[in-house]
Amino acid sequence: MPVTDVKTAAEFDALLASSPGGVVAHYWATWCEPCGAMDQLVRQLSSQWTGVAFARVEAEEVDELTERYDVSAVPFFTFHKGAGAPLDKLEGADGKALASKTQQHFGVAAASAPSNGAAPVAGTHASDAGAGDLDARLRELTTRTPVVLFMKGDRGEPRCGFSRKVVEALNGTGVEYSTFDILQDEEVRQGLKTFSNWPTYPQLYAGGELLGGCDIVLEMAAGGELKAALEEATAAAMPEEDINARLAKLVKSSKVVLFMKGDRGEPRCGFSRKVVEALDDTGVEYSTFDILQDEEVRQGLKTFSNWPTYPQLYAGGELLGGCDIVLEMAAGGELKAALGA
Repeated sequence: MPVTDVKTAAEFDALLASSPGGVVAHYWATWCEPCGAMDQLVRQLSSQWTGVAFARVEAEEVDELTERYDVSAVPFFTFHKGAGAPLDKLEGADGKALASKTQQHFGVAAASAPSNGAAPVAGTHASDAGAGDLDARLRELTTRTPVVLFMKGDRGEPRCGFSRKVVEALNGTGVEYSTFDILQDEEVRQGLKTFSNWPTYPQLYAGGELLGGCDIVLEMAAGGELKAALEEATAAAMPEEDINARLAKLVKSSKVVLFMKGDRGEPRCGFSRKVVEALDDTGVEYSTFDILQDEEVRQGLKTFSNWPTYPQLYAGGELLGGCDIVLEMAAGGELKAALGA
C-alpha cells in the first residue's frame, strides 16, 4: 500500500475514517536528515503491513494536526485506529521502536516479501533459507567488540562524509572501537538494514545495541552523552571478575587512596574538597583517583565496596568510609591513626 501524503487535517480525518486496519502517521520536515531515513523505513513498513495505512505529514505545513497531537519535534509518529486520541506516539528516529509499535498495535506483518524489493523488516518472516545464518553472523559482528561502527571505509579512510563525521566524534571520546567496512561485504550491507531496522549508514553499535546513525551520534556527542554511553558498554563487556581484580589492585595502589571527583589539587565537588582538607591536615601521604575520568571504576567500585556514594577513602586496602565518617574521625582526632600513621 503506498504512503499517503496528507496536506490538510480534513484529509487526515478522512484517512482515519476509511482505514479500519489503522493508520501510522509520520510527521517530517524537509530540513531534517533523520526524517529522510525514517521515510525510507515507513515505505518499507507500508509494504509489509498491507492492511495499515501509512501517512506522511509535513509538520510545518499542517499546523492543525501538529497542535492536535502535540508534535514538538521531528521525526514524530502517531498510531491510530479510528477517530479520537491516538493509540500511541513515538518521537525520534528509532527504527526498532517504530517497527515494534506497529506490530504491537496492528499485529504481525504479512509474511510475503515486499513488492518493491525492500528487505523484510526484522520480526517478520524472511523466505531466504539462509536468513537465520545471516542473523547469527550479524549478531556476532555487532557484539565482536563493545563498540563497533558499520561504515563506508574504515576509521583511517572513511569513504563518505557521514562516516567521517561519526569517526571524528568517536575519536573525540577516547573510547576504543572497531569498524566494519560495509562496502566490502554486500551481504552485511543489505542484511544489517533489516537486522537493525535502520535503512542508512553509518550505524553505531554499543554493547550489541544500535545507538543510531550519523545525526543521533553527533547529537549525543554535542550533548556530552556519547562518551558515557560508550564507556558503559565497554564496562559491561568486561567480565565481573576482571573488574573486581582491577578494583582490588586500585584500592591497594598506595597505602592511603581517596576515590573522589577531581583530584587533590582540584576537587570537583564539595564533599571531595572537605575530605581532601581533612587528609591534608593529617600530614599523611595519600593518592587520589578521579572517578569522573573512568566510568568503569565509578560504577564498579560502588558494588565492590557496597558503598553507593563518593568520595570513598581506603587505607591499607580497606574502606574507611565516605565524607561524613572521615570528617567525624577527623573531628575526634582518630583519622591520622586510622590511616596507619
